Amino acid sequence: MKITRKDVEHVALLSRLEMGEAESEKFTGQLNAILDYVEVLNKVDTTGIEPTAHVLPLKNIMRPDETRPSLPRDLALANAPEQEDGYFKVPKIMEG
Repeated sequence: MKITRKDVEHVALLSRLEMGEAESEKFTGQLNAILDYVEVLNKVDTTGIEPTAHVLPLKNIMRPDETRPSLPRDLALANAPEQEDGYFKVPKIMEG
């Protein structure tokens, strides 16, 4: 399957992207190169190969959730640019 310039322009229109002639030509070539490479990968014999999500075996190492002493409030707030009533004071980001 080959992607045409008309396909690229159609997707750009659906995506509300403005694209000049040079860009649509460039992206048409790039997308076709990607599809050509995928076709090469599809020809690789993967018989007997287990599907994986990562090349290395990953395992999440969990530790027990235990209560431990934390940083004292005064020390935590020592370098805060602003504080109020024992809390960090930060700019308001939401109206309401």
